[in-house]
Amino acid sequence: MRVTEVTTEEQRKEFTDFPRRLYRGDPHWVCPIDAEVEAVFDPARNAAFRRGEAIRWILSDDEGRTIGRVAAFIDEERSKANRQPTGGFGFFEVIESREAAFMLFDTARQWLAGRGMKAMDGPINFGENDNYWGLLIDGFTQPGFGMPYNKKYYRQYFEDYGFRTYFEQYSYHKDVASVEVFPERFMKIAEWISKRPGYTFRHFEYGQKDKIIADMVEIYNATWSVFKEDFTPLDPARLNNTLIQAKAFLDPDLIWFAYHNDRPVAFFVIFPDLNQIIKHFNGRLNLWNKIRFVWYKLTHEMTRARALVAGVHPSYQNSGIESAIFLELFRVFRRKRFYRELELSWVGDFNPKMISMYEAIGAHKAKTHLTMRYMIDDTLPFKMYKVEMEENRAERQANLNS
Repeated sequence: MRVTEVTTEEQRKEFTDFPRRLYRGDPHWVCPIDAEVEAVFDPARNAAFRRGEAIRWILSDDEGRTIGRVAAFIDEERSKANRQPTGGFGFFEVIESREAAFMLFDTARQWLAGRGMKAMDGPINFGENDNYWGLLIDGFTQPGFGMPYNKKYYRQYFEDYGFRTYFEQYSYHKDVASVEVFPERFMKIAEWISKRPGYTFRHFEYGQKDKIIADMVEIYNATWSVFKEDFTPLDPARLNNTLIQAKAFLDPDLIWFAYHNDRPVAFFVIFPDLNQIIKHFNGRLNLWNKIRFVWYKLTHEMTRARALVAGVHPSYQNSGIESAIFLELFRVFRRKRFYRELELSWVGDFNPKMISMYEAIGAHKAKTHLTMRYMIDDTLPFKMYKVEMEENRAERQANLNS
């Protein structure tokens, strides 16, 4: 077997083509759009290159056939937030061969070790964690847009190599086609909260895009800066680009903000599940597929929606404001009956409040992904993320008390 760094156009094409062959015949796999995968490795289109570097390889057998691929990357900000310098790897795909899988793991590990990394996380994305993040171990059904899907045998290879679960990621599903979308008790609480003085609720409008972006950035940064050690502030320019690119399929009625005395305090962003359309395109967004896209959209091919991100300002957490936003969504689902399923993905095992919220609305756990960690320096202790969170919280409290 031979590992080759991806540097030529032919190799880049092989990097994106290999999964098409690997998953041929799998009814659940959805081929990502080739251009979207390429954008991850393009410094002009991926802001992560401002704070790090990435590399990718393909693995071929003795007859020159591709049998695997992998990428490795270092995000300096995310690395520094860990207790040891930590890199990442992802876009891992391999035939059913333990030897081939280990060769790809070795390649990523050696590259990261050569740059001073003491641990590696994977499979993850070189960028935000709403795409290409996690190893699927349960719920092998069609993935929502951006959510990873992989072969079942991958987990054994990860564990045999020495990876351990850093945190678990859960995707909850909720049937929204029924008459009673949310439990009656939940609805009564939501209605009471929504009528409290000073609270207003607004959905996204492109005419107010700049203000809404500023509101989302304010809430998101305030929320996650106190919650995650590897928090990366939300970039308004990136968010603006995302909204522009999503305009062709975005439904403004599925993006809601809560305000208290005109102060932005919470938001919930849901996109129609683009995978229900692009599953027909085999990764290629040519002119004909763009025409087909319009037809599929107009005929409501997208019957599922995926909740991408939410945030509640720390001052308003435990106020129940999230339930009032779900009340607004309930009204949308009653009007737009073509939506039949809501995917809430993903929530980490370190976020019990959000898990409780999903269960309160009657959603059920449908998928489990793992973010796994390998200690390159095995003299250092391994700890799950939720354990690190508790220790960090205790340390901050001790410093405040002193």
